[in-house]
Amino acid sequence: MRSHTLAVLPGDGVGPEVTRAALTVLDAAQERFGFSIERTEVPLGADHYLSTGELLPNDTVTALAHHDAILFGAIGSPRVAPGILERGIILALRGAMRQAINLRPVRLYPGVPTPISGLTPDRCDLVIVRENTEGAYVAQGSTVHRGTPAQVAVQESVNTWYAVERAVDFAYRLASVRRKRLTLCHKTNVLVEAGKLWTAVMESVGERYPDVETDYVHVDAMCMHLPVSPERFDVVVTDNLFGDIVTDLGAVLQGGLGVAASGNLNIDGTGTSMFEPIHGSAPDIAGRGWANPAGACLSLSLLLGHLGEGEAAAAVEAATAAVLAGMPAMAGKGMGASTSELGERIARAVTTGETDAGPVARLECSLMEQLATMLAG
Repeated sequence: MRSHTLAVLPGDGVGPEVTRAALTVLDAAQERFGFSIERTEVPLGADHYLSTGELLPNDTVTALAHHDAILFGAIGSPRVAPGILERGIILALRGAMRQAINLRPVRLYPGVPTPISGLTPDRCDLVIVRENTEGAYVAQGSTVHRGTPAQVAVQESVNTWYAVERAVDFAYRLASVRRKRLTLCHKTNVLVEAGKLWTAVMESVGERYPDVETDYVHVDAMCMHLPVSPERFDVVVTDNLFGDIVTDLGAVLQGGLGVAASGNLNIDGTGTSMFEPIHGSAPDIAGRGWANPAGACLSLSLLLGHLGEGEAAAAVEAATAAVLAGMPAMAGKGMGASTSELGERIARAVTTGETDAGPVARLECSLMEQLATMLAG
């Protein structure tokens, strides 16, 4: 039997609820597809910080590095000042685990409502590859003349050939197993020096992938094209800050933050990859069962693809999409079922291949299966 190890970080707010739902789905996937995952829960987050003063202890980093993957819930609490948990845990984990890529699919599943009038699933299936370690997120900066009218704040953005090349090469590889189209999203007319580096890397790496068609779009134009004509894009590669913003817009297209998944990928075996829904901890609804677990379940599907469990990954994605199609709303008490009940429905769909509405349809062009293909290659 194939076996893997998983670190589970439920986190804060609705994080534990959506994570429990995803683990229920994982139970079903293990049983159906014949693999095992040993799980270790790690208590990082607001409670741990407030009781111990620790954010990300060194021994925790060491322990996480010995797991095959990390499933993450959500971080953030009104009891802790903004930025402390986010930087001290999320960004610190990305750095410690050398998670070079933030991977965010933007896919509108059949039957899922979108606020974009006339948008149909066949027009919205793309993946955004975000460089995950540099840009404006390096936290380097300074303030002088603080507290006076002359106060000046300087915030640095760092771009190295090494990090950009990792992101761009991964994006080319992914495009090669998808529709062979890659778009660079940047702001080369203003961020001239960074833009030159990104463009040069695209051209250099592109010589290794002659079958992939490339184009370029400014990030502001991307915010116009994405909701109007998402079919223009297959794989998009971009810098850390632009990727953070554009993917939230992408989540709106696919039905909301509760439906959106992500993976923080270590691509060279030097650390552990981490998978998480992109929604926040939503402390105002924590404990009510109003959080949509779809983002967590689709993140689990990405995780399974990353582990090479392609069949299980595709089944979890298809089951989640099928359950989403039957929901009257994508968030809150209007979903028609609680967080845990939705997790159980998705798990049953994985096990039986059926929902109350009928058979679960296999999805074409599954990103989760594509990840497994890339890993096998």
